[in-house]
Amino acid sequence: MRFRTLPSGRSARCIGALICASIAVCAQPSAGQATLAIRGGRVYPISGPPIEHGVLVVANGKIVAVGEEGKIKIPRGATVEDATGKIVMPGIVDSHSHIGIIANPLAEDSGDANESSGPIEPGLRAIDAIDPADPNIRMATAGGITTANIMPGSGNVMGGQTAYVKLRGNTIEQMLIPGTIGGMKMANGENPKHYGAKDKAPMTRMEEAALARGIYEKATQYKAKWEAYNKASAAGDKTAKQPDRDLDLEPVVEVLEGKRTVHNHTHRADDIMTALRLSDEFHYHLVVQHGTESCLVVDELAKRHIPVSFTIVDSLGGKFETINLDLGCPGTLEKAGIKVALNTDDPITSSRLIIRQAALAVRGGMSEEAALKGLTIYPAEMLDLGSRVGTLEPGKDADFIVLSGPPFSVYSHVLETWIEGQKVFDRSNPQDLRYATGGFGVADRLPASPPGGN
Repeated sequence: MRFRTLPSGRSARCIGALICASIAVCAQPSAGQATLAIRGGRVYPISGPPIEHGVLVVANGKIVAVGEEGKIKIPRGATVEDATGKIVMPGIVDSHSHIGIIANPLAEDSGDANESSGPIEPGLRAIDAIDPADPNIRMATAGGITTANIMPGSGNVMGGQTAYVKLRGNTIEQMLIPGTIGGMKMANGENPKHYGAKDKAPMTRMEEAALARGIYEKATQYKAKWEAYNKASAAGDKTAKQPDRDLDLEPVVEVLEGKRTVHNHTHRADDIMTALRLSDEFHYHLVVQHGTESCLVVDELAKRHIPVSFTIVDSLGGKFETINLDLGCPGTLEKAGIKVALNTDDPITSSRLIIRQAALAVRGGMSEEAALKGLTIYPAEMLDLGSRVGTLEPGKDADFIVLSGPPFSVYSHVLETWIEGQKVFDRSNPQDLRYATGGFGVADRLPASPPGGN
């Protein structure tokens, strides 16, 4: 696929990089940052009730203190920002995103989300295809997203390794969250069946499940071989032969060992049950991604304590698997005790609109408290990041956003987004505002001066 160009002849990718270089969002996190205090706003720590006149103190990329104004001492020399009349809450965690791997249409030079040469591809890594210059990443920070699970697409039964990232930096290495290895993307239902058009498997849901069971069985045997070798080697057996490495099976073993969570694209209730059967059989951690008909099997999810990363689409397009989408489903799952995250599946929903998607779940009957957790701590826990992000608590990463008003009001906007104590989005900055409104390329389309001007 060739570059699409703006009228000036420069690619939008290049324009995004130039703008990126001029704003803080692309800066690397630096050590020894000045202390910052946000005071006067209504603070939603998520770990507890809202604080009407709160203070948030951060330093060196971490939260130092959070509490009521007058009870929290602001350190001498701290930079103080007045948030009176505004809302302060944790940065949003998007548990299902394709930003950087499915590029913005104005900057697209390739399609790297789905490897269509085979249905089982556990050796693929999202980090090898994510483009940090993708404007969608800047649009995500404009929507208040600070952390994302960037995944391969759903065209394969096993599509590859996902990446847990912070939305900052010029390279994927700067974006990756230290100490994380990501999850494993799986899919069932209609999407992986596209191989049938090539006279290849899978053509049916039966074969999808069989292929999944097959790769897990191979990984089980591979794991046993290594365990036997390591045991013999530790016992001093010099005749023990080391198994050959298999880069496809190694990440699947990590799934079996509980080191990687499976993020399973699945819509229909029967497909969700297939995902549950596989996790029952091979005992791995599972997050149901999409879960459109999850309310039809709510009891099965609840008894297994399986969380759902729910995708709300407000125009169904033409995907038959989402025809039974019910805005009341997240609320029903909440009442059953199931933890529900609310994701974008960007580009299905633009990341800058993620709070609106959560507001639709509230309209459908989800409590505001659960919806706020569904944007913050619940998705953080699904990515095994609950100890770092998702709430405003001392010791956690200083990832937070400032809103102009109540989170789920149509009149509220994200004013600022901060990652580890650095501001990565500022709505008062005209360049940043273009990402918030979806018009990041507008400046390049406009004449240098008004018609008839000097």
